Amino acid sequence: MNDTPPLAEGYEISTDPERIDAERVHQWLSTDAYWALGRSKEKQDLAIAGSLNFGVYAVESGEQVAYARVITDLATFAWLCDVYVDRSVRGAGIGTALVGAVREHLRPYDLRRVLLATHDAHGVYEKLGFAPLAKPDQWMALLFGQ
Repeated sequence: MNDTPPLAEGYEISTDPERIDAERVHQWLSTDAYWALGRSKEKQDLAIAGSLNFGVYAVESGEQVAYARVITDLATFAWLCDVYVDRSVRGAGIGTALVGAVREHLRPYDLRRVLLATHDAHGVYEKLGFAPLAKPDQWMALLFGQ
């Protein structure tokens, strides 16, 4: 059953890495995303190269308006991160549709879990089936130079 929220008319989602506007994604994340402020272009390029990337594009112009990436082995685990929607199109359901498309793309792999971290978008992710960790006391993190 595919219950992905519909994408606003005039937009399309692609996983083609050649379509990613790496300059634009870097600009968004390094200047406007609280989790990636100051991230270097080199670091962002490495992140893109090592990830499954999703872009949302305006059909007429081809302009990228949203981005998300997934780090995964496509067998047991995935980490959804760097979800960003351009300020000019926020509120049109693009972010929800994008995350829904990511979920449906990963569904056939029968992963044990898909994780993410968010400071302010819990409602978006809850609509798509994400929930707080059942046993957060079992999780740990190794943090290198913050």
